[in-house]
Amino acid sequence: MLEISKRGIEMPASPIRKLVPFSESAKAKGIKVYHLNIGQPDIETPPAALEAVKNCDIKVLEYTHSAGTESYRKKLTEYYKSNGIDVTKDEIIVTAGGSEAILFGFLACLNPGDEIIIPEPFYANYNGFAIEAEVIVKPIGSSIESGFALPEISQFEKAITPKTKAIIVCNPNNPTGYLYSKEEMETLKEIVLKHNLYLFADEAYREFCYNGSHTSAMHLKGAEQNVVLMDTISKRYSACGGRIGAFITKNKNVLNTAMKFAQARLSPPFYGQILAEAAIDLPHNYFDDTKKEYLKRRDVLVSRLNKMEGVFCPNPGGAFYAMAKLPIDDCDKFCQWLLESFSYNYETIMLAPGTGFYATPTLGKQEVRLAYVLNSDEINKAMDCLQEALKQYPGKTL
Repeated sequence: MLEISKRGIEMPASPIRKLVPFSESAKAKGIKVYHLNIGQPDIETPPAALEAVKNCDIKVLEYTHSAGTESYRKKLTEYYKSNGIDVTKDEIIVTAGGSEAILFGFLACLNPGDEIIIPEPFYANYNGFAIEAEVIVKPIGSSIESGFALPEISQFEKAITPKTKAIIVCNPNNPTGYLYSKEEMETLKEIVLKHNLYLFADEAYREFCYNGSHTSAMHLKGAEQNVVLMDTISKRYSACGGRIGAFITKNKNVLNTAMKFAQARLSPPFYGQILAEAAIDLPHNYFDDTKKEYLKRRDVLVSRLNKMEGVFCPNPGGAFYAMAKLPIDDCDKFCQWLLESFSYNYETIMLAPGTGFYATPTLGKQEVRLAYVLNSDEINKAMDCLQEALKQYPGKTL
């Protein structure tokens, strides 16, 4: 029998997508499934951006520059300038989504066997990217009781070894929705400068901050050579399928190295860049209504969760995710049971098991991630399902 790679065996299944077969089976039985498992917004992609793709006059759909089209990169500098980030077009590599930007960072800055520190829970695919790059994840814990605030500096110091090369944070955070403060970002700057580490900053949800303002890693004066920004249009413009992201740094050695990986994959998607470039010209108040809508949904979700017996959900400061602790024995079993064995008025809910967002095997067993990407009426119906499910679940701990 032909063998598969060790990396393939070690690659974890996505906690967000691994239950899809059970969801499909439930739907085949006529059960409506409320999808709170994945950050796929239901907000419409801006019509002006879609029209730009429809109306572009292209005779040959050719490769673009490996760094992305010059016109889009120039336009991106305007977007970042409006967010207080001063970069040039030559400090930007356009990527196939934020995922490729993160992978480029791992490949360009870390060698096999090097370590990267990540506060957990964290975006599940960081584990997968680390395995692809043969990098070791060193998790440090943040707790649901503290709302998933940045761990104490002493925890970082304990985790740092001679093999440590980077720290990565997602701000606002996926999966917790936690918004790191300016003071917390300055703490990270202090650590990376003291230990000569890279700071990878995943800022996919920059526009969606509800309690306080966003502090970008690119705002950290004196750490410019340490910072690598990973970005994406996926959630910003509700354009996940466009697959356009960005890898940004002022460190020329890192940029030149990442460019080799960009050249190896030839170019980012052409149509996606056209869409993304047009989206930058949207009115400055474009995000006001979207942000207001997500805030409304957050308040409905968190309020409903915290009214359920034995449930605790801290109030997220940004993004559109929440982590909740439930009175259950095992979140993986519970999330599968919801789709396989439960329905309430021929409806059920799909959640992401919390264990998939931790590197420490014993953590997250009673937690789930919920993405509030449905309208408030549907969130209320989904919470009705969850409330009833917690009464019926055989493994409840109340």
